[in-house]
Amino acid sequence: MSEEHVYSAIPTKILLPIDFSPSSQAALDMAADLAWYFHSTLHLVNVIPFFTSTTLPDFAPEQNFLQAARLQAETLLAKCHTTLAARGIKATHRVEEGNDVASTLMEAVDREQCDLVVISTHGISGWHPLVFGSIAEKVVKMVQCPILLLRSAKPTAGAKSGSVRSMEWW
Repeated sequence: MSEEHVYSAIPTKILLPIDFSPSSQAALDMAADLAWYFHSTLHLVNVIPFFTSTTLPDFAPEQNFLQAARLQAETLLAKCHTTLAARGIKATHRVEEGNDVASTLMEAVDREQCDLVVISTHGISGWHPLVFGSIAEKVVKMVQCPILLLRSAKPTAGAKSGSVRSMEWW
């Protein structure tokens, strides 16, 4: 019989998948509040998806794309880290690369021994989630620790969505 991990009601390490969208900024606001309240460490993870060679234009070598995406993510994560530190919140961050974003996030949950995941939906409807599936939905199905799923409002044309009390993170 395998021993099942029992999670505390008070998280010690919170994982936040972040893609720097308005909905992930709202999730960052919530996760930062929780980390501050519970004196938890916040672990930010940005996943750069691998693309098949047929999805990138011929003039954009895959290695150049990955390097540029990693540099941009590291820069934005460093800004988030500085803002969190100014609020007295312990934080770590990491840029990951992977074909399956949800599985990459699950590996981060296990590796970092996170006991809470805060993730946002993007509020996207239509054919794209039906065909490709939602990353948040996959994480909800796969994660073994408690999860806080923040539903984002559907994006409207030309409107900037996000949290009303949102801080400027990047």
